[in-house]
Amino acid sequence: MHISVLLNEAVDGLNLKTDGIYVDCTLGYAGHSSIILKRIKRGYLFAIDQDKDAIQYSRKKLAEIGDNFTIIDSNFSNLKQELRKRNVAFVDGFLFDLGVSSVQLDDASRGFSYHKDARLDMRMNQDSDFSAYDVVNDYSEGELSRIFFEYGEEKYSKSIAKNIVKYRQKKKIETTLELVEIISSALPMKVKREKHPARKVFQAIRIEVNHELDILENSLRDALELLNVGGRIAVITFHSLEDRIVKNLFKEYTKIDDKVKGLPDIPDSYLPNFELVNKKAITPSKEELENNYRSRSAKLRIIQRIK
Repeated sequence: MHISVLLNEAVDGLNLKTDGIYVDCTLGYAGHSSIILKRIKRGYLFAIDQDKDAIQYSRKKLAEIGDNFTIIDSNFSNLKQELRKRNVAFVDGFLFDLGVSSVQLDDASRGFSYHKDARLDMRMNQDSDFSAYDVVNDYSEGELSRIFFEYGEEKYSKSIAKNIVKYRQKKKIETTLELVEIISSALPMKVKREKHPARKVFQAIRIEVNHELDILENSLRDALELLNVGGRIAVITFHSLEDRIVKNLFKEYTKIDDKVKGLPDIPDSYLPNFELVNKKAITPSKEELENNYRSRSAKLRIIQRIK
Protein backbone atom coordinates (compact mmCIF):
# COMPACT_ATOMS: atom_id res chain seq x y z
CA MET A 1 0.00 0.00 0.00
CA HIS A 2 1.12 3.57 -0.64
CA ILE A 3 2.67 5.42 2.32
CA SER A 4 2.24 9.19 2.04
CA VAL A 5 5.52 11.04 2.52
CA LEU A 6 5.85 13.97 4.96
CA LEU A 7 2.19 13.38 5.79
CA ASN A 8 1.79 15.39 8.98
CA GLU A 9 4.37 18.03 8.05
CA ALA A 10 2.50 18.85 4.83
CA VAL A 11 -1.00 18.89 6.33
CA ASP A 12 0.11 20.84 9.43
CA GLY A 13 1.92 23.22 7.10
CA LEU A 14 -1.39 24.17 5.45
CA ASN A 15 -2.56 25.64 8.80
CA LEU A 16 -6.08 24.30 8.16
CA LYS A 17 -9.22 26.24 9.12
CA THR A 18 -12.18 24.05 10.04
CA ASP A 19 -14.43 25.92 7.56
CA GLY A 20 -11.84 26.44 4.79
CA ILE A 21 -11.80 25.34 1.16
CA TYR A 22 -8.84 23.14 0.24
CA VAL A 23 -7.55 21.45 -2.90
CA ASP A 24 -5.44 18.31 -2.89
CA CYS A 25 -4.00 18.52 -6.40
CA THR A 26 -2.59 14.99 -6.21
CA LEU A 27 -5.20 12.83 -4.48
CA GLY A 28 -3.49 9.48 -5.08
CA TYR A 29 -4.61 7.02 -2.41
CA ALA A 30 -6.01 9.78 -0.15
CA GLY A 31 -3.23 9.79 2.46
CA HIS A 32 -3.12 13.58 2.79
CA SER A 33 -6.78 14.07 1.78
CA SER A 34 -8.04 11.81 4.58
CA ILE A 35 -6.35 13.92 7.25
CA ILE A 36 -7.47 17.19 5.65
CA LEU A 37 -11.10 16.00 5.49
CA LYS A 38 -11.07 14.94 9.16
CA ARG A 39 -9.94 18.44 10.15
CA ILE A 40 -12.29 20.57 8.02
CA LYS A 41 -15.69 19.49 9.39
CA ARG A 42 -17.41 22.66 8.14
CA GLY A 43 -15.14 23.18 5.13
CA TYR A 44 -14.83 21.54 1.73
CA LEU A 45 -12.18 19.49 -0.04
CA PHE A 46 -11.61 19.23 -3.79
CA ALA A 47 -9.24 16.42 -4.75
CA ILE A 48 -7.76 16.05 -8.23
CA ASP A 49 -6.41 12.91 -9.88
CA GLN A 50 -6.49 11.21 -13.26
CA ASP A 51 -5.61 7.70 -12.13
CA LYS A 52 -8.78 5.59 -12.29
CA ASP A 53 -7.59 3.03 -9.70
CA ALA A 54 -6.64 5.76 -7.22
CA ILE A 55 -9.96 7.59 -7.67
CA GLN A 56 -12.02 4.44 -7.11
CA TYR A 57 -10.09 3.55 -3.93
CA SER A 58 -10.04 7.09 -2.53
CA ARG A 59 -13.74 7.78 -3.10
CA LYS A 60 -14.62 4.92 -0.74
CA LYS A 61 -11.96 5.94 1.79
CA LEU A 62 -13.07 9.60 1.94
CA ALA A 63 -16.80 8.71 2.04
CA GLU A 64 -16.15 6.96 5.37
CA ILE A 65 -14.95 10.29 6.80
CA GLY A 66 -17.53 12.73 5.41
CA ASP A 67 -19.41 13.90 2.33
CA ASN A 68 -17.91 17.40 2.10
CA PHE A 69 -15.59 16.55 -0.78
CA THR A 70 -15.54 16.32 -4.58
CA ILE A 71 -13.08 14.21 -6.57
CA ILE A 72 -12.18 15.76 -9.91
CA ASP A 73 -11.06 13.31 -12.60
CA SER A 74 -8.50 15.50 -14.33
CA ASN A 75 -4.86 16.58 -14.39
CA PHE A 76 -3.95 19.37 -11.95
CA SER A 77 -2.88 21.40 -14.98
CA ASN A 78 -6.63 22.12 -15.32
CA LEU A 79 -7.17 23.14 -11.71
CA LYS A 80 -8.23 26.71 -12.51
CA GLN A 81 -10.83 25.64 -15.09
CA GLU A 82 -12.11 22.78 -12.93
CA LEU A 83 -12.59 25.05 -9.89
CA ARG A 84 -14.27 27.73 -12.01
CA LYS A 85 -16.76 25.11 -13.27
CA ARG A 86 -17.68 24.57 -9.62
CA ASN A 87 -17.94 28.32 -8.89
CA VAL A 88 -14.84 28.35 -6.67
CA ALA A 89 -13.09 31.72 -6.93
CA PHE A 90 -10.66 31.49 -3.99
CA VAL A 91 -9.09 28.68 -1.99
CA ASP A 92 -7.55 28.51 1.51
CA GLY A 93 -4.89 25.95 0.68
CA PHE A 94 -3.39 23.75 -2.02
CA LEU A 95 -1.35 20.59 -1.59
CA PHE A 96 0.90 19.10 -4.29
CA ASP A 97 2.57 15.72 -3.63
CA LEU A 98 4.59 15.14 -6.78
CA GLY A 99 5.77 11.58 -6.19
CA VAL A 100 4.69 8.57 -8.18
CA SER A 101 2.57 6.50 -5.79
CA SER A 102 3.96 3.22 -4.48
CA VAL A 103 0.89 1.51 -5.92
CA GLN A 104 1.78 2.70 -9.42
CA LEU A 105 5.37 1.58 -8.96
CA ASP A 106 4.41 -1.76 -7.43
CA ASP A 107 1.79 -2.55 -10.07
CA ALA A 108 4.07 -4.00 -12.76
CA SER A 109 1.40 -3.55 -15.46
CA ARG A 110 1.67 0.27 -15.22
CA GLY A 111 5.22 0.12 -16.62
CA PHE A 112 6.77 2.62 -14.17
CA SER A 113 9.12 0.18 -12.48
CA TYR A 114 12.59 -0.77 -13.67
CA HIS A 115 12.52 -3.79 -11.33
CA LYS A 116 9.55 -5.59 -12.88
CA ASP A 117 8.80 -6.62 -16.44
CA ALA A 118 5.83 -5.01 -18.19
CA ARG A 119 4.89 -3.27 -21.42
CA LEU A 120 6.46 0.20 -21.57
CA ASP A 121 3.73 2.56 -20.36
CA MET A 122 4.29 5.11 -17.52
CA ARG A 123 1.03 7.01 -18.14
CA MET A 124 -0.43 8.70 -15.06
CA ASN A 125 -3.61 9.11 -17.08
CA GLN A 126 -4.63 5.70 -18.44
CA ASP A 127 -6.85 7.37 -21.08
CA SER A 128 -3.89 9.09 -22.73
CA ASP A 129 -2.78 7.59 -26.05
CA PHE A 130 0.87 8.61 -25.58
CA SER A 131 3.13 6.38 -23.50
CA ALA A 132 6.73 5.43 -22.77
CA TYR A 133 6.52 2.99 -25.68
CA ASP A 134 6.11 5.95 -28.09
CA VAL A 135 9.01 7.91 -26.57
CA VAL A 136 11.42 4.97 -26.66
CA ASN A 137 10.49 3.78 -30.15
CA ASP A 138 9.71 7.02 -32.01
CA TYR A 139 12.01 9.73 -30.66
CA SER A 140 15.22 10.49 -32.56
CA GLU A 141 18.63 9.87 -31.01
CA GLY A 142 19.01 13.60 -30.37
CA GLU A 143 15.59 13.91 -28.69
CA LEU A 144 16.25 10.89 -26.47
CA SER A 145 19.67 12.18 -25.48
CA ARG A 146 18.18 15.61 -24.62
CA ILE A 147 15.39 14.29 -22.35
CA PHE A 148 17.73 11.84 -20.59
CA PHE A 149 20.16 14.68 -19.89
CA GLU A 150 17.61 17.38 -19.00
CA TYR A 151 14.99 15.36 -17.13
CA GLY A 152 17.16 12.56 -15.77
CA GLU A 153 20.43 14.47 -15.33
CA GLU A 154 22.00 11.39 -16.90
CA LYS A 155 25.71 11.82 -17.63
CA TYR A 156 25.73 8.99 -20.21
CA SER A 157 22.63 10.23 -22.07
CA LYS A 158 24.31 10.17 -25.51
CA SER A 159 25.58 6.60 -25.32
CA ILE A 160 22.24 5.35 -23.93
CA ALA A 161 20.31 7.10 -26.73
CA LYS A 162 22.72 5.65 -29.30
CA ASN A 163 22.20 2.15 -27.88
CA ILE A 164 18.41 2.49 -28.01
CA VAL A 165 18.41 3.63 -31.65
CA LYS A 166 20.82 0.85 -32.62
CA TYR A 167 18.63 -1.78 -30.92
CA ARG A 168 15.48 -0.39 -32.60
CA GLN A 169 16.94 -1.22 -36.01
CA LYS A 170 16.40 -4.91 -35.19
CA LYS A 171 13.02 -4.67 -33.43
CA LYS A 172 10.71 -2.41 -31.42
CA ILE A 173 11.45 -2.11 -27.71
CA GLU A 174 8.40 -3.53 -25.97
CA THR A 175 9.05 -3.97 -22.24
CA THR A 176 10.61 -2.32 -19.21
CA LEU A 177 13.26 -4.97 -18.59
CA GLU A 178 14.19 -5.01 -22.26
CA LEU A 179 14.86 -1.26 -21.94
CA VAL A 180 16.78 -1.77 -18.68
CA GLU A 181 19.10 -4.21 -20.48
CA ILE A 182 19.74 -1.72 -23.31
CA ILE A 183 20.48 1.10 -20.84
CA SER A 184 22.71 -1.12 -18.74
CA SER A 185 24.84 -2.18 -21.71
CA ALA A 186 25.66 1.50 -22.41
CA LEU A 187 27.08 2.20 -18.95
CA PRO A 188 30.47 1.53 -17.35
CA MET A 189 30.56 -1.18 -14.67
CA LYS A 190 31.41 1.34 -11.93
CA VAL A 191 28.14 3.26 -12.51
CA LYS A 192 26.08 0.04 -12.51
CA ARG A 193 27.50 -0.91 -9.12
CA GLU A 194 26.57 2.42 -7.49
CA LYS A 195 22.84 2.72 -8.29
CA HIS A 196 20.29 1.05 -10.52
CA PRO A 197 21.44 1.81 -14.10
CA ALA A 198 17.95 2.66 -15.38
CA ARG A 199 16.78 4.95 -12.56
CA LYS A 200 17.56 8.29 -14.21
CA VAL A 201 16.38 7.30 -17.69
CA PHE A 202 13.06 5.95 -16.37
CA GLN A 203 12.55 9.20 -14.46
CA ALA A 204 13.24 11.21 -17.64
CA ILE A 205 10.82 9.16 -19.75
CA ARG A 206 8.09 9.41 -17.10
CA ILE A 207 8.48 13.22 -16.96
CA GLU A 208 8.30 13.40 -20.77
CA VAL A 209 5.24 11.13 -21.04
CA ASN A 210 3.30 13.11 -18.43
CA HIS A 211 4.69 16.63 -19.24
CA GLU A 212 5.36 16.92 -15.51
CA LEU A 213 7.68 19.95 -15.32
CA ASP A 214 5.70 22.25 -17.65
CA ILE A 215 2.47 21.36 -15.88
CA LEU A 216 4.00 21.97 -12.44
CA GLU A 217 5.09 25.56 -13.04
CA ASN A 218 1.82 26.61 -14.75
CA SER A 219 -0.33 24.94 -12.08
CA LEU A 220 1.61 26.53 -9.23
CA ARG A 221 1.11 29.96 -10.78
CA ASP A 222 -2.64 29.25 -11.02
CA ALA A 223 -2.74 28.10 -7.39
CA LEU A 224 -0.89 31.24 -6.21
CA GLU A 225 -3.42 33.38 -8.07
CA LEU A 226 -6.42 31.59 -6.49
CA LEU A 227 -5.08 31.66 -2.92
CA ASN A 228 -6.95 33.59 -0.21
CA VAL A 229 -5.07 35.94 2.13
CA GLY A 230 -3.75 33.71 4.92
CA GLY A 231 -3.93 30.69 2.60
CA ARG A 232 -0.98 28.39 2.00
CA ILE A 233 0.45 26.12 -0.68
CA ALA A 234 2.48 23.07 0.35
CA VAL A 235 4.55 21.25 -2.29
CA ILE A 236 6.38 17.95 -1.84
CA THR A 237 9.00 17.24 -4.52
CA PHE A 238 11.10 14.14 -5.12
CA HIS A 239 13.91 15.24 -7.41
CA SER A 240 16.07 18.30 -7.96
CA LEU A 241 14.34 19.43 -11.18
CA GLU A 242 10.93 19.73 -9.47
CA ASP A 243 12.42 21.27 -6.35
CA ARG A 244 14.29 23.88 -8.40
CA ILE A 245 11.05 24.96 -10.12
CA VAL A 246 9.22 25.29 -6.78
CA LYS A 247 12.12 27.05 -5.05
CA ASN A 248 12.64 29.57 -7.89
CA LEU A 249 8.92 30.28 -8.27
CA PHE A 250 8.42 30.82 -4.53
CA LYS A 251 11.49 33.10 -4.54
CA GLU A 252 10.00 35.12 -7.41
CA TYR A 253 6.70 35.63 -5.54
CA THR A 254 8.30 36.55 -2.18
CA LYS A 255 11.02 38.87 -3.49
CA ILE A 256 11.17 42.49 -2.33
CA ASP A 257 11.46 44.99 -5.19
CA ASP A 258 15.15 45.87 -5.81
CA LYS A 259 14.26 49.60 -5.96
CA VAL A 260 13.33 49.63 -2.26
CA LYS A 261 15.34 46.75 -0.84
CA GLY A 262 17.31 47.85 2.22
CA LEU A 263 15.17 50.93 2.95
CA PRO A 264 14.32 51.27 6.66
CA ASP A 265 10.62 51.83 5.94
CA ILE A 266 9.38 50.13 2.78
CA PRO A 267 5.93 51.26 1.52
CA ASP A 268 3.33 48.47 1.69
CA SER A 269 2.70 48.62 -2.06
CA TYR A 270 6.32 47.54 -2.69
CA LEU A 271 6.19 44.54 -0.37
CA PRO A 272 5.47 41.09 -1.85
CA ASN A 273 2.03 39.48 -1.48
CA PHE A 274 3.57 36.21 -0.31
CA GLU A 275 6.07 34.98 2.26
CA LEU A 276 7.90 31.71 2.74
CA VAL A 277 6.64 29.68 5.70
CA ASN A 278 9.90 27.70 5.84
CA LYS A 279 13.09 29.29 4.53
CA LYS A 280 14.74 25.88 4.06
CA ALA A 281 13.00 22.83 2.62
CA ILE A 282 11.56 20.42 5.21
CA THR A 283 12.91 16.88 4.80
CA PRO A 284 11.76 13.53 6.29
CA SER A 285 12.67 12.67 9.87
CA LYS A 286 15.11 9.90 10.70
CA GLU A 287 12.15 7.75 11.76
CA GLU A 288 10.31 8.28 8.46
CA LEU A 289 13.46 7.45 6.48
CA GLU A 290 13.78 4.18 8.41
CA ASN A 291 10.11 3.27 7.79
CA ASN A 292 9.88 4.33 4.16
CA TYR A 293 13.05 4.39 2.00
CA ARG A 294 11.08 6.01 -0.85
CA SER A 295 10.91 9.21 1.20
CA ARG A 296 14.69 9.74 1.04
CA SER A 297 14.66 12.44 -1.66
CA ALA A 298 11.48 14.26 -0.53
CA LYS A 299 11.47 18.01 0.15
CA LEU A 300 8.57 20.13 1.38
CA ARG A 301 8.25 23.86 0.67
CA ILE A 302 5.39 26.04 1.89
CA ILE A 303 4.33 29.56 0.89
CA GLN A 304 1.61 31.83 2.33
CA ARG A 305 -0.34 34.77 0.90
CA ILE A 306 -0.02 37.68 3.33
CA LYS A 307 -1.90 40.38 1.41
